[in-house]
Amino acid sequence: MKVAIVHDWLVVPGGAEKVLQQIVECFPDADLFSLVDFLEDRTPVAGKPVTTSFIQRLPFARRRYRGYLPLMPLAVEQFDLSEYDLVITSSHAVAKGVIVGPDQIHVSYVHSSMRYAWDLQHQYLREARLTRGPKSWAARLLLHYMRGWDARSANGVDRMIANSQFVARRIMKTYRRRATVVPPPVDVREFEVREDKDDFYLTASRLVPYKRIDLIVEAFSATPHRKLVVIGDGPEMAAIRAKAGPNVTILGFQPFSVLKDHMQRAKAFVFAAEEDFGIVVLEAQACGTPVIAYGKGGALETVVPIGEAAPTGVHFARQTVASLLDGVEFFEQNRESITAQACRANAERFSAANFRRALMIEVMRAMGDAARRPKARFAAGKEAAVMPAAAPYGALDKAPGSP
Repeated sequence: MKVAIVHDWLVVPGGAEKVLQQIVECFPDADLFSLVDFLEDRTPVAGKPVTTSFIQRLPFARRRYRGYLPLMPLAVEQFDLSEYDLVITSSHAVAKGVIVGPDQIHVSYVHSSMRYAWDLQHQYLREARLTRGPKSWAARLLLHYMRGWDARSANGVDRMIANSQFVARRIMKTYRRRATVVPPPVDVREFEVREDKDDFYLTASRLVPYKRIDLIVEAFSATPHRKLVVIGDGPEMAAIRAKAGPNVTILGFQPFSVLKDHMQRAKAFVFAAEEDFGIVVLEAQACGTPVIAYGKGGALETVVPIGEAAPTGVHFARQTVASLLDGVEFFEQNRESITAQACRANAERFSAANFRRALMIEVMRAMGDAARRPKARFAAGKEAAVMPAAAPYGALDKAPGSP
């Protein structure tokens, strides 16, 4: 079989790129496609070349590629995939909108539907300060167009895979399609358990609004007897530094070795985003570190709360300083019920090997469904449609001599 793998964009390594890396490992001979490719670390694509769209050559595409969102549906439809038997898309934006034929198999791993165009539209407009005025109406019109295109593009997918139950519910809401859940991979082999912990909390993320690092920093700054370390960089850096008290250390971007060291030594990892899945939560648990997480989205599936068997952390109820601090207090009062071994065992359920096995099962099921499709027969060089044996064309003709 000829296999094509299509990913939205390749700019910086993240959770979606870790999924892509495992998909490529399953299909090492596949050809890769992406709207843009500016990756410096070629690990997610196994060093393979990537076919890109015309957006790659547009001005400022390296830094402003998201600004070309209105062109992305057109761009992804220009990939000629007609020679491939199997097309696998890794999609959180437009990748699943590639054009495929009726005899091609299209399996789409959906990290999320286009959430900024669907249920989180109003949140994104507020964060972008586009709640009123001409720019606001232009943005709303664009998102209206993207919703229509996004919904139609789902029709070309034969088998849809979601990265969490939360995303599967979003897929049902937006596309009216059932999706099998295959959680993203966590390469637990990259992390080692450390049972003795230092006296600090850790959070690590891109510093963008929806990650709510500002909330975490504000909460810990209000309780100066607790130490917090922040790892990550992004457009919110200046605002977050302004909120940080003397007990908050902001390290900015750090290499993996530094991140892993802090994950292993932290008293707990703090996570305040409503995330579709959140691989970093499981990476912390792979180090034997408990998690204090906002109790919505993927964290409900990856953090076992105190009160259940083999707990690995705490859920707090609302994205407020008071609620987060309640969660920290509850963790400190009950932390003895959480063991490093329980955290590690929970993370191992999401190993890369388990991901590859589950993904291949779904691909094989899609191929099995395709094999059961009606096929055309060829006789004397002419194509003839296959008709059900119980209903030949002559079945409706009158029998000779009948009245």
